[in-house]
Amino acid sequence: MRTVTARILVADDDPKHAQLIRLYLEREGHQVLTVGDGRAALEQARARRPDLLVLDWMMPEVDGLDVCRILRADPDPALADVAILLVTARSGENDMLLGLDIGADDYLSKPVSPRELTARIRALLRRTRGAEATEVLRVGELEVDTPRFEVRVAGAPVRLTAKEFGILELLAREPGRVFTRGQILDKTFGFENEVSERTVDAHVVNLRRKIEVNPAEPRYVQTVYGRGYRMAEQ
Repeated sequence: MRTVTARILVADDDPKHAQLIRLYLEREGHQVLTVGDGRAALEQARARRPDLLVLDWMMPEVDGLDVCRILRADPDPALADVAILLVTARSGENDMLLGLDIGADDYLSKPVSPRELTARIRALLRRTRGAEATEVLRVGELEVDTPRFEVRVAGAPVRLTAKEFGILELLAREPGRVFTRGQILDKTFGFENEVSERTVDAHVVNLRRKIEVNPAEPRYVQTVYGRGYRMAEQ
């Protein structure tokens, strides 16, 4: 079953650890934002309304427990009910119980196994959003159904490869934003080796053949010369 994509906020004062978590979660198809302290975590949670938070316990400014406590007391249900996974080097039973009592939905000890992390997040999303949660991105007559891995143009289904779908989903999530070829490679191809920026161009050519009425004058996936690609704002 395809992972239910989500907006995930990662708060960790170790940049390398935060980057590792981000890369693995993006490979799962999630949108990920990282911050380095608890105060920034609260600010971004209020601004972006994430579906799930991955919180390091020990952080400067405001620690993970305080972030959890503050959010659980927030009058906004979107914040008070957000799924929270607490990550910490403190692995004692009392620490785990304290984190759960404060309001964390799950608890993971460092060093974090990427496979266990992604599995815990999938389980949390199923519980908090429902196994049949849907997210359909729409731009004009283009529809990108992320959980079902389906694309339709004017109601007609379009068959895409996994990489074509990944590029289209990335662009459709933020119409108007320009993504460089390097960013598309990083977010869509992940850890694959021997992949050049020309590979992005080849996939975009094939993608346009499938979704555009006239690939030579694209209505959706537009080239920004000298920069990269963007989804048209419609």
